[in-house]
Amino acid sequence: MSPVSQQGTQHVPWYRVAFTKRWLSYLLLTALFAGTCVALSNWQFARRDEAQQEIARVLTNYNAVPQPIESVIPQLDAFNQDDKWIPVTVTGTYLTENQLIVRSRPREQVAGVEVLTPLRMSNGSVFIVNRGWLPANENPKDPYIIPEPPAGVVTVVARLKASEPSIPGRSMADGQLATIELPLIQEVLNQPIYTGAYGLLDSESPAAVETAPLPALKPSLDEGAHLSYAFQWIMFGILAFIGLGWAVRNEMRIRNSETEAGQAKLAEKARKRKTRPTEEDIEDAILDSQ
Repeated sequence: MSPVSQQGTQHVPWYRVAFTKRWLSYLLLTALFAGTCVALSNWQFARRDEAQQEIARVLTNYNAVPQPIESVIPQLDAFNQDDKWIPVTVTGTYLTENQLIVRSRPREQVAGVEVLTPLRMSNGSVFIVNRGWLPANENPKDPYIIPEPPAGVVTVVARLKASEPSIPGRSMADGQLATIELPLIQEVLNQPIYTGAYGLLDSESPAAVETAPLPALKPSLDEGAHLSYAFQWIMFGILAFIGLGWAVRNEMRIRNSETEAGQAKLAEKARKRKTRPTEEDIEDAILDSQ
């Protein structure tokens, strides 16, 4: 591109457009947007790593040979996240009078609750067993009819899960919980319980006479769409800079088209378009030749 037109009018170079205050502001906004995209992309990569770690725990622990709870959790308040899903054996007596209901536990898009039954061991410690899922009552004020667990001494095989965090603004009422918050359950029962982890029931010996609540579903091995989302955020950041470059180039074309040299080029293009035969001219030529 010649820096000077035929009659001395200068073309506008790209840096005269890009380095103006207005476009530098746009560049800053684009950089901030791209930085946000990178942060969101990294967050998705981190979520994928967490999902892969969880899948690894399921594959390693879920079908492992059950171990005595004392060998996995040596102290009541201890729990290693890598021990999640490990089956443990616990022997004791169910405290049916202290059973609790955990609200808002949907299962396959059906509203429901989960039943927590404390199991007192021979040493006096209490282990919380999640015995399974029940459909929610149509009337929330109606009491739940909970199937009776086995009476007397029972040996339970349960898979470990960590205590859940509390939900601000929600508290326990009428034997119902918002989350499986083990320290809160300890306050309610006023007994020494395992506050690091509870167990998802796998089996009971002897088995319950009544039909037990539905057992917990096996955790999914799908890591989700985190990887594709991460790449999408990266592409959004790249496209932002491409869009900015296109906008700068478009303004440069507009400003250069207003110069005399630019007007001459536009006139030349218009002349070439006019000299091209139209479809009607081509049809007329064919008819004339016939």
